[in-house]
Amino acid sequence: MAEAEGRTDSQPGARTGADAGPIAPGGTVGILGGGQLGRMLALAAARLGLKTAIYAPEAEGPAQQVAAWSARGAFDDAAALDAFAARVDVITFEFENTPAAPLRGLANRVPIRPNLDALETAQDRLAEKTRLTAIGAGVAPYVAIDGSEGLVEALNGPDAPAQAILKTRRFGYDGKGQVRLSAGLDRAGAEAAWAEIGGQPAVLETRIAFEREISVICARGLDGTVRCYDPAENRHADGILRRSSVPAAISAERAAEATALATRLAEALDYVGVMGVEMFDPGAGAPLLVNEFAPRVHNTGHWTLEACAVSQFEQHIRAVCGWPLGDPVRHSDAEMDNLLGEEALGWEGRATDPGEAVHLYGKAEARAGRKMGHVTRVRARSA
Repeated sequence: MAEAEGRTDSQPGARTGADAGPIAPGGTVGILGGGQLGRMLALAAARLGLKTAIYAPEAEGPAQQVAAWSARGAFDDAAALDAFAARVDVITFEFENTPAAPLRGLANRVPIRPNLDALETAQDRLAEKTRLTAIGAGVAPYVAIDGSEGLVEALNGPDAPAQAILKTRRFGYDGKGQVRLSAGLDRAGAEAAWAEIGGQPAVLETRIAFEREISVICARGLDGTVRCYDPAENRHADGILRRSSVPAAISAERAAEATALATRLAEALDYVGVMGVEMFDPGAGAPLLVNEFAPRVHNTGHWTLEACAVSQFEQHIRAVCGWPLGDPVRHSDAEMDNLLGEEALGWEGRATDPGEAVHLYGKAEARAGRKMGHVTRVRARSA
């Protein structure tokens, strides 16, 4: 069973579906996951007079530090999850690899937003690409791979891509569970690549040339209203996001195409909450290609904390609680940089910089590549 910690005064009313009405101030939002996204969701909820409770396997984490109370338990512990659900008004998640099966039994007790169909789709790259294709979104050419023999065949046939990326279907993030490959791969190379990703079911994606990566933070409310933030332009290093900037260096027509794609996906999933949709811009008039979507608030939307009246975190809380969505208009240009590992140790110098908004996540250990915080710089809106 989950181990409850901190305050225990949450006494939610019975909520059995989407028609239970909005959750008023004083209600409790249950968040699965104790990381920095949960932390920023909890802070946004507090601004609206709502409480948050965190459910996570770890006793302590960034989110637990700022929530009203927390419960410790495994994500596949159905009994512990049921006990947690009995004390909250709605459940959401900051971590998309939460197993969906144990959550299905909670549907008659408390709303789960976004829905589990969206969660399960995002957890499997093959299911995700199938869903994206079904709504007419472009994706990079791909093929399902179930073993090293299939990998040899895919990279030696007449349609073999010159360059490709082998990605696990599940549990890959920040460049993990991926390996870059070339056409003509021999059996030994295929076996090594298959071992590198843990011998898990995978997809082989053609590496495509693109001018930039952009992302759209899209919110859909309980009433079906959709609001999208301006697309951000993103720069990665070693598979990890380093910088997101707005406005992106794209035309108004390209921005409209991006938000239309994100909206179409949110509507197709009957989504409630905020999602992040990553896209490749090939340039030269070619259509955008969707890379993936995350059924949660997203790293590429952190800039909204300083550059918008209603951040992505408040927008998500509004959506899952059945409130009206806020206006996502950007009042400033912004540039957000992640602080990885020991980069966060220079907090004293950053705290004296009048041009930086500093966010530190309260993580105890600064490991290489670990997201320890971020900084945002804003300036007058240019367009």
